[in-house]
Amino acid sequence: MSQDTGTLRDWLLSETPTSRRQARWAAAYKGWLTLRANHMAMAGLAIIVLLVALALFAPWIAPHDPFVQDLGNRLQPLGSEGHILGTDSLGRDILSRLIWGARITLYIVALVALIAPIAGLLVGTVSGYAGGWVDVILMRITDIFLAFPRLVLALAFVAALGAGIENAVLAISLTAWPPYARMARAETLTIRSSDYISAIRLQGAGPLRIIVKHIWPLCISSLIVRVTLDMAGIILAAAGLGFLGLGAQPPSPEWGAMISEGRRFILDHWWVATMPGLAIFTVSLAFNLLGDGLRDVLDPKDSPQ
Repeated sequence: MSQDTGTLRDWLLSETPTSRRQARWAAAYKGWLTLRANHMAMAGLAIIVLLVALALFAPWIAPHDPFVQDLGNRLQPLGSEGHILGTDSLGRDILSRLIWGARITLYIVALVALIAPIAGLLVGTVSGYAGGWVDVILMRITDIFLAFPRLVLALAFVAALGAGIENAVLAISLTAWPPYARMARAETLTIRSSDYISAIRLQGAGPLRIIVKHIWPLCISSLIVRVTLDMAGIILAAAGLGFLGLGAQPPSPEWGAMISEGRRFILDHWWVATMPGLAIFTVSLAFNLLGDGLRDVLDPKDSPQ
């Protein structure tokens, strides 16, 4: 077994790959080794994996039903019998609500991470490759979105669309795509003048094929790094909307809404608002740590020497 493992490792670390598949696997393995050497990034990854596990197995992990109210057991302190993190103003177990709230957080993060970067990549690459009046129009639209603070613009969209998780996701996505568009445009402006793009164009490749097959793959690594680093901002924006009552609606255990409910008791029963606040802080920090590690792996030109 150890001999097979050593052979596989030698195959992955070979300086002269014999196939495209070997080259891809070797690059992925070397990237993993670089990431694994970054202890802070691995700590962030561990927290995110734990969050995903909590979300997946919430029905079995949560000690109580997050929606069941027990007014005779309201505002119990930390460590009280049967309630490790205490209870809220309606007697609901805070730990159980945090565990179930991980599902909502991941749901929002996943949807925004799918919508905003793809929209920004499409706008940025088309703008950078087409140039001319197309570039001017798309970039001025991008500038308009960038001119407004993200949370203020998200509030305006949610107020127009109505409260709810789906509308909150759409609002955050509509405010999150401009930085990705700017980044993709800058990458495209550099790539489109390359010799190999000229050679591909001479072979008869059209603009759509060049953008999809040759420009997008080169933008993906920078996009992944930016998305990971932006996750903290997305989580905070979602929590802000929930805090203001424009995101997930009661009795949903969304972390921002839990803070909003607990602010009334912050002086006497501090744990009601503090526990979800610590959850938001921890997950946001984890994404930032992982993003820094991924930047070292996927975008070494921006890493400190």
